[in-house]
Amino acid sequence: MGFVERHAGWTAEQTAAAQEIRDRAEGDGLNVVRLVFADQHGLLRGKTVTASEVPTVLRDGTGIASSLLAKDTSGRTVFPLFTKETPLGLPELRGAADMVMVPDPLTFRMLPWSPGTGWLLCDLRFTSGAPVPLCTRGLLRSVLGQTGGLAYRTGLEVEFHLFRLDDARLGPADLGQPGAAPEVGMLNHGYQYLSELRYDELDPLLDVLRAHIEALGLPLRSLEVEFGPSQVEITLRPADGLGTADAMVLLRSAVKQVAARHGHHATFMCRPHLPGVFSSGWHLHQSMLRGGEAVFAPRPGAPCADGPGLSPYGSAFLGGLLRHARATSAFSTPTLNGFKRFRSLSLAPDRAVWGRDNRGAMVRVLGDEPSSTRLENRIGEPAANPYLYLASQLAAGLDGVAHDLDPGPAADEPYAARAEPLPRSLGEALDALEADQALTDRLGKDFVAYYAGIKRAEIARFDQSVTDWEQREYFRVF
Repeated sequence: MGFVERHAGWTAEQTAAAQEIRDRAEGDGLNVVRLVFADQHGLLRGKTVTASEVPTVLRDGTGIASSLLAKDTSGRTVFPLFTKETPLGLPELRGAADMVMVPDPLTFRMLPWSPGTGWLLCDLRFTSGAPVPLCTRGLLRSVLGQTGGLAYRTGLEVEFHLFRLDDARLGPADLGQPGAAPEVGMLNHGYQYLSELRYDELDPLLDVLRAHIEALGLPLRSLEVEFGPSQVEITLRPADGLGTADAMVLLRSAVKQVAARHGHHATFMCRPHLPGVFSSGWHLHQSMLRGGEAVFAPRPGAPCADGPGLSPYGSAFLGGLLRHARATSAFSTPTLNGFKRFRSLSLAPDRAVWGRDNRGAMVRVLGDEPSSTRLENRIGEPAANPYLYLASQLAAGLDGVAHDLDPGPAADEPYAARAEPLPRSLGEALDALEADQALTDRLGKDFVAYYAGIKRAEIARFDQSVTDWEQREYFRVF
């Protein structure tokens, strides 16, 4: 009996999918498999094994250094791992000891841009078999277990930028931690929202991306030209449970890899430091289902003239999203850069309000019929860890339901409404998160402390750097 059989508890469906992967590995066409997990930032880390090793991996998983869980976005280790002190209260992390990546066979894909290459998303276990509590995919799974048997359905629309890669900046002078940003050029002018002409200028590359995204089996709905130069948007069909988060980590990685192979640079950074470039957002559509029936939709004939047009459950869920908006922004907007998006009159929210189909509100209530009734939260940035974004949204909504929270009236003027402002910085968001007892109870106090520690180290490193703004502002005048 191998490690996976002893500890992972695969379903019958996963076990059958694993056998299909073994059969493929024994045949022709599969040379290597990339084994990956989503780290605390939602970035994919992992190892690549040959096809001959696939049966072993499906039996025992594969080891990977636990130090990856202690790193910020630059790759710097921010927690002590080689001292007598127990790192993060987890002795299993001492000395950067191994964890075990356990593949989820249902996530297997063949990567169309890399012939002969398979891909498997993994969950993290300690060598004892215990789940790693810092695994973000596992955290979302645990919050999904708090729904009382309801299905959490989500759909995404995510904006990002596509640039021509002029210089990858890989010379010795460009190296560092992090290295120099690449030099890029625009692919089209902006300020012509949803223009067919602008789309056609991007069509050669967008068609390549579309073909690869569909070949991966991702539920692509649309590719659109956004407002800013070289800015586009992708939407996916909704999925339940882990589905949207799993799709997002693969989508983000695929877009960047395919773009790079065709001489371009794709970035999901919220607001690139380039003239005329606009902020990108990630809008998350959310609903709950019971036995396939929509839970957010009001009962036929129920009065809702002055309310959000939702069932009592949906209304309370909306109340939870608003009540915990400042705290959940630490997960939906996890970079210092992302908070530069929260501006008045910008089609991005700046305060915790809701509206009926109002793009200035943080949460839009949408749907003309029960099956389409949903909440669109516009708070997120494309760089968010998908598992933490969804987990925090679901936790906030469930707390609203548990306490029957009233969302209040709709904001007809969302940028003038008297409401709690969203945080203006990552530090302010972390303060709100750590002060939110109800949310931390649902997500886990130890995980919240860990996540805040990683992010505060990132802020401290930024505070110690000298910015271009400071150089321009003070170097000549003083």
